[in-house]
Amino acid sequence: MGKKKLIVCGGGNTSHALIPFLKDSVFDVYVYTSRPTKWSKTIELEWQDASSGNLLGKCSGNIVTASDSAAELFPDADYVVFCMPVHKYRVALHEIAPYLNREKKVFLCALYGQGGWNWMVDEIKGKYGLSNIVTFSFGLIPWICRIKVYGHSGVVYGVSKVANFAASYPACFFEQVSKELIDPICNNTIVNERVEKSPNFISLTLSADNQIIHTSRCFGLYKVYGKEWDTKEDVPLFYKDWDDLSADILQMVDSEYTKIRSKMKELFSEKDFSYMRDYMELEQFGYKSAITDIKSSFTDFGTLDAIATPIVKNKNGRWEIDKTHRFFLDDIFYGNCIAKWMAEQLGVETPTIDDILRWAQMMRDEQLIDENNHLIIDSPDMSVLFRTGIPPVYGFKNINDCVD
Repeated sequence: MGKKKLIVCGGGNTSHALIPFLKDSVFDVYVYTSRPTKWSKTIELEWQDASSGNLLGKCSGNIVTASDSAAELFPDADYVVFCMPVHKYRVALHEIAPYLNREKKVFLCALYGQGGWNWMVDEIKGKYGLSNIVTFSFGLIPWICRIKVYGHSGVVYGVSKVANFAASYPACFFEQVSKELIDPICNNTIVNERVEKSPNFISLTLSADNQIIHTSRCFGLYKVYGKEWDTKEDVPLFYKDWDDLSADILQMVDSEYTKIRSKMKELFSEKDFSYMRDYMELEQFGYKSAITDIKSSFTDFGTLDAIATPIVKNKNGRWEIDKTHRFFLDDIFYGNCIAKWMAEQLGVETPTIDDILRWAQMMRDEQLIDENNHLIIDSPDMSVLFRTGIPPVYGFKNINDCVD
């Protein structure tokens, strides 16, 4: 029997780790990208110590081809794995959906399930009549990785997680995905990561990871330093220089998410929400970490030391946080806005999330939240096609519609 066809959708950080880990898998690997000429047939991956930069190991993997043609790549695809910012998921899903095979099972997989991945897949299943789709997503990104040279090489930093969780629909396909996809990318010479089965996707959407980490830190930096810095060297590192204020903001946002999760567990007591966890629970689950406070989880762990704050030079020649970065487009529009909509449905007050949304709308000169702390779901900015992942864009009327 020949190999199955797996398409890496996007050229993000995770694609440069995924491809080398798939070298000895059941797949021939292809890449769907807007920059196909930038891709080498062999992708190299380095495993580095995050603090020292010392090389700990290397591996490589091959692709058959890279292409920007959905019509060329997708008709015979078996698996599609999305390696791109969350806010681009729906755009890509609608691009490829007309070309997906309807005569066999096609697995649509996200390496990170923030923002309602199952809602996004269900949207194209309904629109394009795709009854044969298997939906899969991890709860946490399996590795901390970065691009070294786009289309050629990547880097995995530090120690990997020891545990992760994931969901699939239909649930009976979890074992097949485990054997074919999870095993090669989570159990190899670099990674030894156990992946547990979540019985639902809503636990992934409401677990508190990037969507509260990134927005809390950006808001904290603004509160300490204002909107800009004189020089690049003045800008603190995103994680290594994490301060008490950013930790306090993250704790308050996490507490508000916890109130939302608690209400959900109360309303749907028959559901298994055991993977719907707060920030420190995820930290201790994923890394078996002994760290017990938020600030130390960033400053003492080492794995995140190399990551800079995303900044751009403004028209005044000074440096400011990049408000077009995924920390806004993913974590505000497919993170905090979703939580805020759910909070309103559940009658939960979210003063810190409200402050972050008000700051984000000021930074981006947009309308997200009104003076009464209500999400402006029909504002011109929120109504841009694919801009946000709040439940009403999928036709959901109330909280019951969100629960799978």
